[in-house]
Amino acid sequence: MEVKHSPLPFLLLLLLLLFLLLISAMAIAVESRGSPRGGGGGGRSPAAAAAAERLRFRGRSGEFKVLQVADMHYANGRTTGCLDVFASQMATCSDLHHNTTAFLSRVIRAENPDLVVFTGDDIFGFDATDAAKSLNASFALAVALKLPRAAVLGNHDQESTLSREGVMRHIVGMPYTLSRLNPGQCGMEIDGFGNYNLEVHGPEGSVLANKSVLNLYFVDSGDYSTVPSIPGYGWIKPSQQLWFQRTSLENQRKYMSEPHAQKEPAPGLVYFHIPLPEYSSFDASNFTGVKQEGISSASINSGFFSTMVEAGDVRAVFTGHDHLNDFCGKLTGIYLCYAGGFGYHAYGKAGWSRRARVVSAYLEKTAEGQWDGVKSIKTWKRFDDEYLSTIDSQVLWSKGYNGRRRKIPVGS
Repeated sequence: MEVKHSPLPFLLLLLLLLFLLLISAMAIAVESRGSPRGGGGGGRSPAAAAAAERLRFRGRSGEFKVLQVADMHYANGRTTGCLDVFASQMATCSDLHHNTTAFLSRVIRAENPDLVVFTGDDIFGFDATDAAKSLNASFALAVALKLPRAAVLGNHDQESTLSREGVMRHIVGMPYTLSRLNPGQCGMEIDGFGNYNLEVHGPEGSVLANKSVLNLYFVDSGDYSTVPSIPGYGWIKPSQQLWFQRTSLENQRKYMSEPHAQKEPAPGLVYFHIPLPEYSSFDASNFTGVKQEGISSASINSGFFSTMVEAGDVRAVFTGHDHLNDFCGKLTGIYLCYAGGFGYHAYGKAGWSRRARVVSAYLEKTAEGQWDGVKSIKTWKRFDDEYLSTIDSQVLWSKGYNGRRRKIPVGS
């Protein structure tokens, strides 16, 4: 009598092998992005979620990558049309369909960032009928991908159904956000909403795993002047600058103290929306990128650039606001950079691609093959064109070189 073997054990074995392969692929994907990030949302409070999230450099490559998204101007999704595109694009162009959200998806897939930073005007309040819904929609892709993200406010976010504080509170309450309303327990009242510092630690298992080797500062640059005699946009106030000074000083103290004391401060990057008056210091001979409109800064200079120079750890500043500018120029040891306009429901220029800025920091290795502090910081831009083109790659900072001329003694 012929014995027929059941195919069930073979199928079970095949399913088990497929399951193991899936788990292995997921582990590799996590490792390629750095250490596991934890939940960040769910039933935990935003503060608990943020506390559980520790940004780290990637263990394999020693890299940490930030994607800057400036001026999405999100409104009502598919029903919101585009501005400044070719007539042939109008019929299918919207916040959602083929455009703003699609561009965000493409650039995230291409760059695989460790952090996405939204530098204000994430929604365009005047055209958003429900601010909360528009905010949810604008960040929906990042939430769905469980990407850590940070945000600051622009000058249009509060022009819908939520106040400026209300917008930032909503952002802070969303899943996978690292944004904060303002620093807690700092012993002082701070102007604005969304002034905070994020630390990026060394890779898990490295000697700098418990130290911040890269500091990210986020500042509310305001919306409009509230002083009748001063027209125009808002500015970074003295209370914010004092908070920044104290935070920078404390970051430097910790980094240069035992255990594993470092000889110089960890580099710092600063993100806010409205450019400083110092952005007007450049022309085509001393920046990389383009300048196609005036610098729409505050009409007064509140001195924040000098504050950053004096702090000694800031290597670059990144803003939005002026959609047709995307340049990076160096002034007194600090790069001042625009991202260029990202969103399609924002003014732009037909034929001039919407764009995003990428910043990547790289660790150096010791002679023993261990990851050490940051070796260099680079930046480039991505265009929303057929090829998702990369352009204007440049080094913003390298360890041991600050780009300043050495003073030559008189008579030498």
